[in-house]
Amino acid sequence: MVIPSSSFTIRRVNQSSKFGKWTSFCSLRQSLLITLWLSLFIVLFIWQKNLFDGLLIFRRNSGSGGVLMIPKLRPFVFNLTDFGGVGDGRTVNTRAFERAILEISKLKNGGGGQLNVLDGYWLTAPFNLTSHMTLFLAQNAVILAIQDEKYWPLMPPLPSYGFGREHPGPRYGSLIHGQNLTDVTITGHNGTIDGQGKSWWDKFRQKRLNHTRGPLVQIMWSSDIRFSNITLQNSPFWTLHPYDCKNVFVTNVTILAPVVGAPNTDGIDPDSCENMVIEDCYISVGDDGVAIKSGWDQYGINYGKPSTNILIKNVVIRSMVSAGLSIGSEMSGGVSNVRVENLHVWNSRRGVRIKTSLGRGGYVRNITYRNIMFDNLRVGIVIKTDYNEHPDERYNPKAVPVIEDISFTGIYGNGVRVPVRINGSLEIPVKNVVFRDMSVGITYKKKHIFQCAFVHGRVIGSVFPSPCENLDRYDEQGQLIRRSAMHNITNIDYDF
Repeated sequence: MVIPSSSFTIRRVNQSSKFGKWTSFCSLRQSLLITLWLSLFIVLFIWQKNLFDGLLIFRRNSGSGGVLMIPKLRPFVFNLTDFGGVGDGRTVNTRAFERAILEISKLKNGGGGQLNVLDGYWLTAPFNLTSHMTLFLAQNAVILAIQDEKYWPLMPPLPSYGFGREHPGPRYGSLIHGQNLTDVTITGHNGTIDGQGKSWWDKFRQKRLNHTRGPLVQIMWSSDIRFSNITLQNSPFWTLHPYDCKNVFVTNVTILAPVVGAPNTDGIDPDSCENMVIEDCYISVGDDGVAIKSGWDQYGINYGKPSTNILIKNVVIRSMVSAGLSIGSEMSGGVSNVRVENLHVWNSRRGVRIKTSLGRGGYVRNITYRNIMFDNLRVGIVIKTDYNEHPDERYNPKAVPVIEDISFTGIYGNGVRVPVRINGSLEIPVKNVVFRDMSVGITYKKKHIFQCAFVHGRVIGSVFPSPCENLDRYDEQGQLIRRSAMHNITNIDYDF
C-alpha cells in the first residue's frame, strides 16, 4: 500500500512540532536546574562565610581565648586580670584574688559578682571567698596552690574535733576558704584547682609538719553552696570539705590524686552537713572517695550537729587505699537519711563502708544503698565497729554508737574477694540490716565469703553468694522462710 506524500508530510510536520516542544521543555528544565544549583551554591557560600566570620567573632569574644564563651552568671562580671592577675605560673596572684573578692563583697545588694579566671596558670596562696559570688574557671584555667607552708595561715581546730586531725593545736587553712557565707558558686568549663600536694605528702610521711594539713577547698557555716564543672586535684589533705553547711550541691566535679602515695586525700567529706547532693562525679584519690562525718568523740558529741539528708548518685570512684564511700569514723554528731544510688566502685580496696568504735557515741541510721556496682575489690560492703582512733584520752568509752536501719538493694559486681563483712560487737550490734537482689562474682574461695558478727537483719529473695546464718530469710514476696537463732555468731575471717 502506498501512502500519499501529502499525508507523510503532515505527519513529519506534526512530529517535528512535538520534538521542538520537547526540546524547548528540556532546555527550560535545564535552565531552571542550573539556576537552582547556582542559587544554592551562592547561599551556601554566604552561609559558610557568615559561619566562619561568626566563629571568629565567637573566638574573639571568648573570655578564655578558646572556643567556649564564659557565660554571665551575675549582674557584675570581672576578670582576674582586671586586678593585676598574671597567669604565667610564676607570679603570685594572692593580692589580685583578694582585691577582686573585696570588690565583689560590695555588690551583695546588687546580686553579687562573678570572677573569671581565664586560661593560664594562676599561682596563689590561700584566699577567702565572699557571699553572692561566682568563681568561674575557663577551660584551660589552672589555679595553682603555693607550696611553701609559711604562706598558709593557721586556724583553730574544728570545734567538733577538738584537736587538729593529725596534730594537737592549730591546723593549716584551705587554699580556697569561706565562713558564714551564702549563695556561693565555684564552676567553670572544667577548669582546674591544683593543690600541688606532693610536697605536703612527702613532709607528712617524713614527720616534718607540726600542724594538720589543710584541705584544698573548705566552706564552713554556710548555705546555698554549689560546685560544678570543675576539676580538683592534688590536695594537700581532704579535697572538698563542706563543714556545718546547708544546701550544698556538687555536680559534674572531677577529683583526682595519686591512688597511692597521697595520704588522706579524701575526695568529698560532708561534715555535719544538712541537705546535700553529690551527683555525676568522678573521683580517684588516695583515701576515701566520699567520707560522711559529723565530729570526733566527745567534741563531736558536744557540738551536736549531724550530717543528714544526703543524696549521692551517679558517681564513679576509685580508692586503692581505702573505700569508695565511707560513713565515719568521725560520726559522733550522728549520720542519718543518706541515700546512695548508681554508685560504681572499681579497682579499690573496699566498696562502701561504715566505721565507728566505742567512745564515738552518735548514730548511723536510715542509710539506703541501691544499684551499686563493684569491680575488682578486696571487700565490697564493710561495717566496722572497732575503729579505735581517738583525739585524746579524755573520750568516754561508754559513749556507744548506734548502727541501725541499713538497706542494700541491687548490689552487683565481679572480682570481689569478700562481698560482705559486717563486724558488729556485743556493745555495738548492727541492727535491721536488709539485703535484697544481690549478685556479686567472687574470687575468694575460702569458707567465709559473706562474713557477719552480731548482726540482726533480713535477706529478701535471691542473694549471691550465700548470706551468713545471722540473718533471717524471706522470699521475694516478703514472707518469712526461716528466722535465725544465731544473730551473735561470729565468722569474721581476716586471713586472706
